[in-house]
Amino acid sequence: MLEKRATLTRICYPKVMIQPTEIAEEEMIKVDEREQIRRAYYLEHKSIRQIAKELHHARDTVKQAVSSATPRQYTPQAPRAAPVLGPYHAQIEALLAENEHLPRKQHYTGHQIYLRLREAGYTGAESTVRGYVSQCRNAQRQKRAVYLPLVFAPGVDAQVDWGSAVVLMGGTLVTVQLFVMRLCYSRRTFVMAFPTQRQECFLAGHVQAFHFFAGVPQRISYDNLKTAVQRILEGRNRQEQAYFIEFRSHYLFASRFCTPGQGHEKGGVEGAVGYTRRNYLVPPPAVADFAELNTYLLHACEGDDRRQVARQEQTIGETWASERPQLLPLPAHDFACCVSRMGVLNSYSQVEFETNRYSVPTERAYRQVVVNAYPFRIDLLHDAEVLASHPRCYAQQQDILDPLHYLPLLEQRPGAFEHAQPLQRWRAQWPPVYEQLLAHLQQQWPEGHGVREFLRILRLHRQYASDLIAQAVQQALAYGCAHYAGVQLCLHHLQHPDVPVAPLDLTAYPELAPIAQQPPDVQCYEQLLAGGAQ
Repeated sequence: MLEKRATLTRICYPKVMIQPTEIAEEEMIKVDEREQIRRAYYLEHKSIRQIAKELHHARDTVKQAVSSATPRQYTPQAPRAAPVLGPYHAQIEALLAENEHLPRKQHYTGHQIYLRLREAGYTGAESTVRGYVSQCRNAQRQKRAVYLPLVFAPGVDAQVDWGSAVVLMGGTLVTVQLFVMRLCYSRRTFVMAFPTQRQECFLAGHVQAFHFFAGVPQRISYDNLKTAVQRILEGRNRQEQAYFIEFRSHYLFASRFCTPGQGHEKGGVEGAVGYTRRNYLVPPPAVADFAELNTYLLHACEGDDRRQVARQEQTIGETWASERPQLLPLPAHDFACCVSRMGVLNSYSQVEFETNRYSVPTERAYRQVVVNAYPFRIDLLHDAEVLASHPRCYAQQQDILDPLHYLPLLEQRPGAFEHAQPLQRWRAQWPPVYEQLLAHLQQQWPEGHGVREFLRILRLHRQYASDLIAQAVQQALAYGCAHYAGVQLCLHHLQHPDVPVAPLDLTAYPELAPIAQQPPDVQCYEQLLAGGAQ
């Protein structure tokens, strides 16, 4: 009778209510062993003592398995003692909290924290410090940052950001800076590569993006870039750079700057920077220069118009077509995206800008010039007249010299021909036929006159393409007229070749056919040679 009562009790109360606090320590068992215990108790109606004896488990382990099919997670009732590192826990947590206010690439590492603790008297191992740092960071990562989904009106908002990437330029791996602008409504994205993130590059990227979008967004969001923001004030107020305000006034858009350290406020363009690197620049493309790279990036941006973003009914290009009428119109002319400086010409007809020296034609060597530095070129001006234009050099202590600028001075001083630096650089690259011409002219006209004649021929490079002049020189040597006038004549023939005149078709006019067959009458010429009419 007692046995039946026990059975009925188990059926009415299928679980033994055992509080976890009553269990001293649970033995580690596998899930199949836990199932075996529960089957023995609930289906075979064995007692806890019998199960523990048969399966060789502690009674507390059997009780825990009977109470729950899910293993209880081990949670220590008190933190583990750390007699050596414990006194420094607060200092470690303070340094990790300080990372929140430091640049991402300048955070305290585990090793740096260990060195700080050693200075404070810590005598334990570095691995112990690293372990605790990792434990603190994992606890921070358990909380996920969440944001509000945003919706943008067409033509209103755009976002701008910089990124960097590596390309194979001229056979060398080069790090380039990527200017990225993204329309928030259509998600159309423009990307352009520059050597640096300087203000002239920053503004030039805007201009090219506006042309790509065929309009100007009404408001653009930025980080607190030095090229746009001079000083961060309270709240969202900023003291902006004067040149940036002038640029913004030209295109009439509004600017918005993110809260420092809150890059998610323009998360769309930050995602676009990563998308550009992964999809356009992997593997690094091989290009000759920035012009070829930017042509490649422009075609990639145009091809992205065919992409359809998830949860969007239209492609990016179709959405942009509907957004385009809402953009601000482009102004009549582009803003001059350059940095202007006054420069003084030195005695070598050169002006210095950012440690590099750029040449000016010697016949136009004004003492003071204006240097307009664009992202990819340098213009040298006097009274709004462009005296010279050079590719911009971003290296240091370089001389960027155009040999054509020094030819008039060399004509006056032909004795300096062999030692003139601009001519030596050019001579290492010009066609071999130029050396044949120079040797011929020096042999024909010694005492410097041959060099002067050669320099006059070189000045033709101001008017004609280099390959055309090389062909003309080759012809002049072949025809025996290797001098300035002869090269000019050959250039004229190359540009305007003689076209043979086709004979007249007189089939429809048979009465005129005999006229063409009559021998010419030279009697009039005989009279002229004899001294007049007879």
